Amino acid sequence: MKHCGSSERISEPVPSPELDNIAFALAASNSNETSKELDTMSSKLIDVRLTEKFGISSLDSVFIPHRGITDNHKSVTTITPAPAINNNNNNNNNNNNNNNKVDKTSPPTEPLSLRKSLKSSLSSSASNIQTKTGMLRELGRSDFGHRLPSRQNSYPSNSRYNRHGRGDTRRAIALLHQRPSMNDARNQELEAHSLKEPNHKLSAVVRPPLIDRQLQGDWRYWEEICVLLIGLPFNVTTIELWKAFQAEGNITRIEIFEDSSGTRLRKGKILFCPPPQNPFWGNIRYQFSRDNGEVCRLETQLEVAYKHRFCLSPINNRIRYPALTILHAETIHFGFMYQADAMVSMFSCAGNSAEVLLKLNLIHREIEVKFQLDIVDPRLAGTPYDKTQEISRIKRTEKMKFMIPLAQLKSVFEMKVNDSEVTLVVPLETPPCFYRKSFNLEATHDAKSTLWTENYTYYRQTDIVSAPEELPSVPLTLRKAKPIIDIGRWTTYRFSFDISKTGVGKYQTLCNALKDYNVRVIASTDMKLLRDSGSAIWQFIDPPTLSRLPRATELAELQDAETHFLPFTVRYQLEVCISQGILNEHNLTKEFVDRLMDLGEVLAQNVLEYIVDKGKRYYNPLEVFDINIVKSTSQRLIPHYCSYTRSVTVTPSMVYYSSPVIETSNRVIRQYAQYSDRFLRVRFSDEKSVGKIRSRDNNIMNEVFTRVKRAMRNGIVIGDRKYEFLAFGNSQFREHAAYFFASIPGVINTDGIRAWMGHFEDIRIIAKHTARLGLCFSTTRAINGTRVKISEIPDIERNGYTFSDGVGKMSGFLAQLAASELGAFTPAGDPPCVFQFRLGGCKGVLTVARDLQGQEIHIRPSQYKFPAVHEGLEIIRWSQFTSAYLNRQLIVVLNALGVPDKIFTSKQKMMLANLERAMTDEETALYFLQKYIDMNRMTMTLVSLILEGFQKSQEPFLLSLLQLWRAWSIKYLKEKSRIAIEKGACLLGCLDETGILNGHFEREQPSADASFADKVKALPEVFVQVSDSENQGHYRILEGICIIARNPSLHPGDIRVVRAVNVSALAHLKDVVVLPQTGDRDLASMCSGGDLDGDDYVVIWDEDLIPGEWNHEPMDYMAPEPRKLDREVTTDDITSFFVTYMKNDRLPLIANAHLALADYADEGVKDERCLELAALHSKAVDYPKTGEPAIMSKHFRLKKRPHFMEKSKSRGLVYNSKKVLGQLYDQVERVDFVPRFDAPFDERILQAYQLDHDIITSAAEVKQDYDAAMRRIMAQHEIRTEFEVWSAFVLQHSDASNDYKFAEEIGQKSTALKDRFRRICSERAGGKDFSVLGRYVAAMYVVTNANIQKALDECGQVKSVGGKEVPVRKMHPDTMPLISFPWIFHDELGRIATNSRPRDMPLSISVKPEIKRSGTTKVNIYPNTSTSEEQDMIQTTEGVTHRGELLELFHGSEGPPIPQPSSKQSTNISSEKHSQEPPLKVQEHDGLEDSKNERTALERLIKLMAED
Repeated sequence: MKHCGSSERISEPVPSPELDNIAFALAASNSNETSKELDTMSSKLIDVRLTEKFGISSLDSVFIPHRGITDNHKSVTTITPAPAINNNNNNNNNNNNNNNKVDKTSPPTEPLSLRKSLKSSLSSSASNIQTKTGMLRELGRSDFGHRLPSRQNSYPSNSRYNRHGRGDTRRAIALLHQRPSMNDARNQELEAHSLKEPNHKLSAVVRPPLIDRQLQGDWRYWEEICVLLIGLPFNVTTIELWKAFQAEGNITRIEIFEDSSGTRLRKGKILFCPPPQNPFWGNIRYQFSRDNGEVCRLETQLEVAYKHRFCLSPINNRIRYPALTILHAETIHFGFMYQADAMVSMFSCAGNSAEVLLKLNLIHREIEVKFQLDIVDPRLAGTPYDKTQEISRIKRTEKMKFMIPLAQLKSVFEMKVNDSEVTLVVPLETPPCFYRKSFNLEATHDAKSTLWTENYTYYRQTDIVSAPEELPSVPLTLRKAKPIIDIGRWTTYRFSFDISKTGVGKYQTLCNALKDYNVRVIASTDMKLLRDSGSAIWQFIDPPTLSRLPRATELAELQDAETHFLPFTVRYQLEVCISQGILNEHNLTKEFVDRLMDLGEVLAQNVLEYIVDKGKRYYNPLEVFDINIVKSTSQRLIPHYCSYTRSVTVTPSMVYYSSPVIETSNRVIRQYAQYSDRFLRVRFSDEKSVGKIRSRDNNIMNEVFTRVKRAMRNGIVIGDRKYEFLAFGNSQFREHAAYFFASIPGVINTDGIRAWMGHFEDIRIIAKHTARLGLCFSTTRAINGTRVKISEIPDIERNGYTFSDGVGKMSGFLAQLAASELGAFTPAGDPPCVFQFRLGGCKGVLTVARDLQGQEIHIRPSQYKFPAVHEGLEIIRWSQFTSAYLNRQLIVVLNALGVPDKIFTSKQKMMLANLERAMTDEETALYFLQKYIDMNRMTMTLVSLILEGFQKSQEPFLLSLLQLWRAWSIKYLKEKSRIAIEKGACLLGCLDETGILNGHFEREQPSADASFADKVKALPEVFVQVSDSENQGHYRILEGICIIARNPSLHPGDIRVVRAVNVSALAHLKDVVVLPQTGDRDLASMCSGGDLDGDDYVVIWDEDLIPGEWNHEPMDYMAPEPRKLDREVTTDDITSFFVTYMKNDRLPLIANAHLALADYADEGVKDERCLELAALHSKAVDYPKTGEPAIMSKHFRLKKRPHFMEKSKSRGLVYNSKKVLGQLYDQVERVDFVPRFDAPFDERILQAYQLDHDIITSAAEVKQDYDAAMRRIMAQHEIRTEFEVWSAFVLQHSDASNDYKFAEEIGQKSTALKDRFRRICSERAGGKDFSVLGRYVAAMYVVTNANIQKALDECGQVKSVGGKEVPVRKMHPDTMPLISFPWIFHDELGRIATNSRPRDMPLSISVKPEIKRSGTTKVNIYPNTSTSEEQDMIQTTEGVTHRGELLELFHGSEGPPIPQPSSKQSTNISSEKHSQEPPLKVQEHDGLEDSKNERTALERLIKLMAED
C-alpha cells in the first residue's frame, strides 16, 4: 500500500496535561459550583493559560512581545511562534533563534497584567455564578480550538462576539484562543514538519464563545474519528479496506454504504479509536492496491461534524458529555468484596505491559475494559499440570476485554491515595461478559458483508485457565479448579489511575457522567485491599476424592476432626447461597459448619432457604444463626399434581443453583416420585445481564457452546452427586433447558429411565427421536382412575395434506370426569369440549363427540408417535375463551392487505382511554375486564372482586391489581402493539367430524371481477360459538365474514378470510374454532403452517379489520425431509443436536429482520425479501422436527432499524418510522406500576370476627411460609412484585421463553402455590366448610393488615445515615411486606365482605373416584371393577393395557375409511343449512342444556352412592 503523491501536513499541537485536566474539569462542571470553587479554578486555569500562551515556565519570566489586539477588535492577530521549553533539543532551539527575535516596535503586553485583567473581569461576575461558570467553560475549552494554516479571518465589529462591552475579558480570551500550547518535544517536531519556511507564521481563528471546541476543533482531542471514503470500487471488501488503512491506526469499524435496495453507493467510512498519529485525509487522494493487483485512488474526508461525539446528560440537557471517555489505568485487580469496606484481590495486572484501558461509552451505556494478560506455564513455578502440553501452548499473551452495562452498575467506591493517584473499586452482583481477541484478524472479515467492526475480532470467554484444552473432559462445578481469573466469582474490580497522566479532567468527566446515569460514586477513605489467604471451607465439607483418598487411620482422624459430610439437602442449599452471592466461601469457617450441623437437616435447610429468599449478603455468616426461623410444616403439603424441583442455570462463567420450588409435574417425575430429589432442571443462559443465549456469526460464541456440550457430556457435580443429562421436553428445547438426573449405581440410572419412557430404537432421525422423548416431559395433570377404551380411526388426507392432523375424539362422560379433576368448568358450568392430552405415546387434542359413550376415545395415526408404557390419561390444557389481540406481525400483514393505518391507531387510542377510565369508574372496569380476557382468566377474578365491593372500598390489593393490569396492558401496547379486539377471540382449533363445513377448493376460487356474493360463497367455512361475556351462561354463534390467523403470521397468505356459519350438528362445540375437513388443502396449514394438535387460532369478526384483499396465495409450509441414520440414535447424538440447535437458533433474528424489512420496504410484507424471510422462518420453526437449520444471509439484515423495535443503542442505526407501527409506538407512553400500599384495608373484613391469639399466631406462621414460597418464585424468574406472580400479569422476567408461553407457565405456578396454601390453611382452620374456614381467612387478612400498618409507620419515621435524615423504610415493593396471602381465598373474602352465601358453583367430583363408608369398606362408583389399579386401564382392539404396561396401537389395518365428501356434495349439504350469507350476525344460544343428560346421569349415580 502506498500514498499517491505527497501532501503538506499541518500538525496541530496538543496542550499540556495540566491544562487538559483543568479544561475537562470545567467542561464537566455544573453551573451550581460555588463562587469560591469557581474562583480557585479560574485562578489556576488563567495561570496555566498564560504560561502556555507565552511559552514560559512561570509568570515571572520575561514577556514575549506580540502584536496587540486593536480596540475595535476588527482583526485577528497573527502570532509569531514562541520558543518552546525543551532542554533536550538544543539544536532545535538554536535553529529557531532568528524566528524568536523580539519585535521592539510592538507594544509590549505583560503576562501579569493580562492575568490581572482576566481575574478582575471574572471576579466581577461573582454575583452571577452561572455567567461565571459559562465564561470559565469557554476558557477551559479553548484548548480544543484548532489552528489553521496562514489565513486571515475576522468577525465583524457588530457581531455578537464583540458586543455587550465585554472588553478586556473578551479580548483576553480571544488572545488565548489564538495560540495552542507548543511546550513539548513532540509538538515541536510536528511544528517543524508543518512549516515550509523558517519565517512561516501561524494564525488562529477567534472561536465564538460557548461553542463546543471538541466538536469543531482539534481532531487529536477526539476519542475516535470518522473518515469518509469516496470513490470505492463496487466490489471492494472490508478486508481490503482494513489492509489498506491498518497502518494508519487502530480501526474499529468499516462500513460500505448501500441504498435501500442493497445496491452499493461507492462510498463508505472508517472509524479509528484512538485517532491516527498523522492526518492522512485531505486534498490528496489515498492510494492502495487491492488483492487482485488493482490500484485504487480514493477521496478521503474527515467527518468533522461527527454526530455521535456527544451525549446529553439524562438529568440536565444543558450538560453534554463526550460519547466516549477513555482512561488508561496503571493496574487492575480482580477479586470480591470480603467485607463492606474490604476487597480481596485474587489476581492483578499491572505495569505498561498490561495495557489496561477503561472506556465509558454513553451511546451504548456501558463500560468497556481492555487489558493484556500474560499467561505463564504453572509447571515453571512447580505446580503440577498435564505434562503432555507444550510450554509454548500454555505460555502466551492474550488480549482480553469485558463489558459492564451501566444498568448493571449500582455504585463505585472512589479512594484518593495521594495528589496524583486515585482508585476506583467497582463491585458487581453478577459477572459481565468477557471476550478474548483473536490473533487472526483477517479471518473475522466476510467477503460478502459490507460491515466489519472490531467486535468481530473478540470471542466470548468462559474460563481463563492455563490449559483450556483440558476443560471439555471435566464436569461443571461451582468451584473452579486452577483458574487464572475466575470471571464468574471475582466480580469486583479495582482500577488505579495516575491522574497526572490520565488527566483529572477526564477522570472527573467519567465520575460526573456515572452520577448522571444513576451510578453512585461513593468517596471512601478506608476501603481496604486484602490479599487472598485461601478458603478452607471446601476441605471441611467435601468428601475426599479417589485420587486423594487418605489412609485408613488418616481418614478416621479426618472424619473425627474436621470433615463434615453435610446432608445433601443442606449441602445443596449451601451452594445455592454461595452461587447467589448470599455467602462467600472465604467468609465461612469451621465454626459455621459446626453450628449448621447442630441445627439438624430440616432447620438448617430452612435457615439457608430463608436467607436466599431475603437476598441479603452476609459478610459475617454467623449472623444467620440469630434469625428466628419457625420450623416449616408446609413442605410436605403440596398439591398431588406438583413436585419440588431443583433447578440450575448454567451461564458462560457461572453455575447458579436455585432453592427448590413447587412445579406441576410430568409423567417421568410422577413415575419416579421416590427419586424426585435426584432430578435437576438445567437451563443454559447467557450472563444475567444479557438473558437468552443468542447465536452469533463468525463463531464468536463457540466457547459458550463448548461449555454447554461439556455440561451435557460430563454432567454437573454437587457435593457427592453427579447429575447427568437425561432428556428435554419440546418447550424446554426451545428455551435451551433440559432435565438431568443423579444416578444411583446398581439401582437406577438415566439409561433405565429413558428405556422406561418408550421404545425409540426404530426412530433413527435425531430430531424426531428427541421430539418423541420430549413428549414424556410435557407438564401435565394426570386423570387417575380412568378406564379408557381406545378405538383406532384413520386420518383424513388429501393432496398430501392431513386435515385431521393431531385431532381425535372423546366421550362427553370422560370430558366431565376430566373437568372435575381439573376444576376446569366453563362459566356456564359445562366441561370444556376440547382437551390437549398425552396418553402413552399419543398426543394432540381430543374433541367431545356426541356419538361416543362411556370412557371412549378415538385415536388417529397422526396422534400416535411411539410405543410407550401406559400411565393414564394426562391433560395439558383445555378449551376456553380468551380475547383476541393484534400484534405487530398481524398488523403489518393486515396493513399490506388493505386495512388503513387509522383503523389501528383509533382502536389503540380507544383501548388506552378505556384502561384509564377503568381505574376510577366501576362500570367501565367491569365491562372491559370482561372484554379483555387474558389466557389465565384473571380479569374474570378481578370482575368478581369488584362486584363484591372491593374497588368501592378502595382495598389496596384490588387497587394494586387494577393498576398492574393497566400497566401490563400498556407495556404490551408499547412493545408489541397488543391491541385488544372486542369482536374477536383466541381459540383452540378442532375438526368438523361431520363433514358439513365447506373447505378451500382451488377450482372454485372466483375471478378478480366476480361479484361480492360469488366471492363470499367461495370462502371456506368455519363454525364458532363463543361465550357471551355480557350474559353469563350463554353463548353466541357467529355468522358472517371473519378472518382467521395463527401466530406468528409473516406471509400475506397467513391471514385467511372465512365465512362463519351456523350448523346445529356442531352446537355442542363451544369456545373453539371448528375447521372443515373438506377441500383441496386444509385451512390450518394455510395459517402459518398450523395443525390441530393444540394450536390456537385468532378469529376476528370486526368489520373494520376485514382486509380489502382476500386470501392471498398461501405459502407452502411443507418441511424438508430429515436425514436418517443407519444406526440407533445415541445420547451423544441427542446432546450434539441440542447444542447445534442453540448455535443455529435464528428464529428471533429472522422474525426481527422480517419486521424491520416490512417497515422499511415500500411493499411491506409483500416485498420479495420479506417473502423469503417468511419461508426461512417456517424452516426455523421446523428445525426441532427436521434438524435442518435455517441459514439467514447477511443481505437480509438492515443496518438501520425502526425506532419502535428498540433494538439498537446507537443513534446512527435507528430511523424514525412513519408507518403504522411507528405511529402506534409513538401513541403510547409507558406507565410505572406503583402498588397501593397506603390504601386502607377493608373494614368489613377487619371487623367481621372476634379473633383470639391462637388463630392469629397460626395465620402468621403460615404467612411466613407463604411469603417465602412467593419470594422464591419471584427470585427464580426475576419478577419484581408478588402482584405479578399472583395475577400472571408479569411486567418483566428472566426466562428465555416467549411472553405467551411464560404467562401460561407462571399461571400454573401461581395456581399451584394457591392450591398448596389453601390446603394448608384449611387444615389449620379445621376444615373447608365456611363456618370454620371463614374465621381463619379473616385472621389471615388481619395479620397482613398488621404487617402493612407497621411498615407504613416506619415509612413515616426517619433515621440519620451519614448525617442525613432518611426514612426508616421506603414504600417500595422490595422493602414492604407481602400482602397477597389472604387473597388465595378471594371467594371467601368476598363472602365475608358481603355477608352472603357462596356463588353457585359447577358440579365437582372428588379427585379419587371412591366414597368412604363406615369402617374400611370402599364403594366404587365404576361398575365391573374392584380396585383403583384396575380402573387405570385402556381397552384397545388388541386387548386391555393396564397402567405400567406398554401401549401399542395401529399394528394392523387403520380401520375403515371415512367417506370423503366431494366439493359438490359438500356445497349441497351446506346450502341446505344456510343459503346466501347475510351480513355478520350473532345468534345467542343457551349452553346449559347441552350436557344435561350426561350430568344428570352422573349426579344420579353419585347421589345413589351417597345414600347407600
